Amino acid sequence: MWKSLIIAAASIAALTAGIGQATAQQERWEVRVRAVYLDPENHSDAFRPLGIPGDAIHLNGKWIPDLDFEYFFTPHWSSELLLTYPQSQTVTLERSALGGPTVIGSFKHLPPTLLLKYDFLPEDAFQPYVGVGVNLTLMSDVHLAVPTLGALQLDKTSVGPAAQAGFDYRLAPQWYFNADLKWIMIRSDIKYMGTRISSAKIDPLLFGVGIGYRFGATE
Repeated sequence: MWKSLIIAAASIAALTAGIGQATAQQERWEVRVRAVYLDPENHSDAFRPLGIPGDAIHLNGKWIPDLDFEYFFTPHWSSELLLTYPQSQTVTLERSALGGPTVIGSFKHLPPTLLLKYDFLPEDAFQPYVGVGVNLTLMSDVHLAVPTLGALQLDKTSVGPAAQAGFDYRLAPQWYFNADLKWIMIRSDIKYMGTRISSAKIDPLLFGVGIGYRFGATE
């Protein structure tokens, strides 16, 4: 997985290197603070021995804080690094041979994401953009257990693609309102005593709104 992350990050770096050199006036940073709603897709494999059907393992949706840093290579091209602190998720087994829904525990995940973005209208007040990139999710503090079965384990890491679409709207020379929609592929095998019994496709949509401040913006 680490090899895949390195290759993906190198690919983004190669793409940005090919964009061309920007003038000093065009080089700028933007820092954003956002509130983001995380909405998991909640697809999972069935586990017939316990009567667990497909898509029965659910993570809760929740609002999380988001801090991101964006660097503009040119007025149109930039890279964005999305950060937050480890988020705790409650896991519910909606249906099984034991009935349901049943809360089976929780875990934490830290999902830094790096994206390459294209801004369609960098000189306008309304600045729509799209982006693609890579996500690395680190999972920790796993406390999951199914009654009569015992403790469950998750993969420690998940590496996958990410995509986004959104806009900045200029409120003042260097202040921006931001709205953004991201899709991130996050997946993990679910294991019992080291043996895979299911696979969870979390693949969340993240809708965020917030404020950004741009440093060194062109006049």
